Amino acid sequence: MTEKNTSGRGQRDLRVRVKTAKGRKLSSTLWLERQLNDPYVIRAKKEGYRGRAAYKILELDDKYNFLVPGARVVDLGCAPGGWCQVAVKRVNAQGDNPKKPIGTVLGVDLQEIEGIAGAQIHQLDFLSEEADALVKGWLGGKADVVMSDMAASASGHKGTDHLRIIALIEAALAFAFDVLEEGGTFVAKVLAGGAEAEMQTQLKKSFNKVANVKPPASRADSSEKFVVAQGFRGKSTLTGSFAPMSDDQD
Repeated sequence: MTEKNTSGRGQRDLRVRVKTAKGRKLSSTLWLERQLNDPYVIRAKKEGYRGRAAYKILELDDKYNFLVPGARVVDLGCAPGGWCQVAVKRVNAQGDNPKKPIGTVLGVDLQEIEGIAGAQIHQLDFLSEEADALVKGWLGGKADVVMSDMAASASGHKGTDHLRIIALIEAALAFAFDVLEEGGTFVAKVLAGGAEAEMQTQLKKSFNKVANVKPPASRADSSEKFVVAQGFRGKSTLTGSFAPMSDDQD
């Protein structure tokens, strides 16, 4: 909705408009204009968050209450760091509230990112064989929450992009199955599409509650949604491609 000046000196459109610069594509100009006028982008700058995505996890946690004081949290693909910033405050990672337990926030990403006060940030490919053990070592045990706002690189083909993000979310879920404590929570971004049937079936078998939700901070024209799975029942519930390998397998 366009904001208006109603001061009595005549109404004026306050929306920031961007001229298309020489050499810049129209699509880039429209993206920049949307960013400059996005209320969540504006709010993030004012409140010190690294991006508008911080409000997605804020809104999800307001509804499902998984970032509790004392929780151990792993943020996969944490760049630029907005989700870690939110988690640090909510789990009391810096001990700001001496009356509540102190939590741990661990962020991992392929790229190196600027440090975040109260969080441990590691440059790591979570798909590597040693990633699960490294994360549990850094945490000093298993995690209470594994969360991911990762998205695969866009190809421009909707069906292909959907399959890519489903493959990524399934890899994140397999990671979560190994590092989550029983009773833990898995939160991740997916795309609406329908190819995730096996994943949804496994989630319902492995967690007490599974919700698929689009938080208000998620843009209306985006096909993204988020799965919030709570109450992990343990590895014994895993089936199919998610089942752990037995000792006699390669």
